[in-house]
Amino acid sequence: MRRLFSSLAIALILLGSAPALFAQSRVPAWDSLNQEAMDLYRSGKYDRAVEVAKKALEVAHKNAGPQHLVVTGIMNNLAEIYFSQGEYAQAETLYKKSLAIREKTLGPEHPLVAGTLNNLALLHRTQGHYEQAETLLKRSLGICKKVLEPDNPLLAGIMNNLAELYTLQGQYAQAEPLYKKSLAMRQKSLGKDHSLVAASLNNLADLHRSRGEYAKAETLYQQSLAMRQKDLGLNHPDVAASLNNLGRLYFIQGEYVQAETLYRQSLATYRKALGPDHPDVAASLNNLAELYRTQGQYAEAESLFKQSLAVYRKTLGPDHPDMAVSLNNLAELYRTQGQYAEAESRYKRSLALREKALGPDHPDVAASLNNLAELYRSQDQNEKAEPLFKQSLAIYKKSLGSNHPFVAMSLENLALLYKAEDRTQEADGLTKQAKRIRASKQ
Repeated sequence: MRRLFSSLAIALILLGSAPALFAQSRVPAWDSLNQEAMDLYRSGKYDRAVEVAKKALEVAHKNAGPQHLVVTGIMNNLAEIYFSQGEYAQAETLYKKSLAIREKTLGPEHPLVAGTLNNLALLHRTQGHYEQAETLLKRSLGICKKVLEPDNPLLAGIMNNLAELYTLQGQYAQAEPLYKKSLAMRQKSLGKDHSLVAASLNNLADLHRSRGEYAKAETLYQQSLAMRQKDLGLNHPDVAASLNNLGRLYFIQGEYVQAETLYRQSLATYRKALGPDHPDVAASLNNLAELYRTQGQYAEAESLFKQSLAVYRKTLGPDHPDMAVSLNNLAELYRTQGQYAEAESRYKRSLALREKALGPDHPDVAASLNNLAELYRSQDQNEKAEPLFKQSLAIYKKSLGSNHPFVAMSLENLALLYKAEDRTQEADGLTKQAKRIRASKQ
């Protein structure tokens, strides 16, 4: 949803806020530069996009003035690019500058202020700062409820983003009514065949998948895919995303033939729509590789993981947190084959990337710690594994709450280690805690 609100906010600025000072110029120079930057961004050429967006900001700053709303729009777009590159500190600085100008110029209760709050919230969500994200999204939602019509798409989008935040934290009961309300609002204001309605159906499917309600998820994924194909055409990135999500659902259920077909269609669509060197292509390669790894097709999996890493490195740089995903999965491949030294080096590199980009208390850091612990446990190095399992468990509890499914998983992993050491009483206690968590999510 991050892209939606950047685009929506800029559209509002350009259509509604340009003063008469610029009426004589058909297209201001910063506008052309800003559009070029966003085109480069959408094609995955992030470094060049940053250069052009900075030039657009410089021109707008000089000609329109540092407090002009056009400047805030370009700031938001540049922040969006930094966000995608994993340059979170630079993105946050720009979002906050934009927010301050908009609040000063428009007042604290304006849709553009709400849009910037939303963007800042999504940045915090990505970094695992869930409390800050929730606060910002609720403030954004409150503004929209006060100043917009009840079925406005911006209001529906922010409601959807709050639901996604709750889903990430395993708070499914809070997420579901927000997803359904957002869906109903979009259907009413945009029509039942709009691509944003398809997005809502997709997100509701994600929720059902997280709960293990696979039949419900499948129906919604298929419905979303059909709508996107009709509304956007067969070669749109959102169609590729739907194919991927449906493929993932089949993968989770062990339906590998169907999953492979959809993953391959998704990869081909991404390549056609975005070119071969785009982060979405890298993610698609990673997913197909993971499918092959699960089926024991190790040579094919290794080749694809390495291709994925090469694309990430080329488009996002070597220190982006998305690199950590493919590194982690390549490590899993080596661990499965008993290549423990190779696995350990990749796990540690993945962990270091996540700690640097996301901070020490992010759920992805907990996942890396858990995986490294699993590596040591599989080699009977329990003295190394136990502190890592405990550290992972502590982070999950701190970042997601003590009742999240990932906490249950972490408890189960530590219990297995205790069981192997004949620490039966400790193992049984952890297993019971995990069962209570899982039962509460039914």
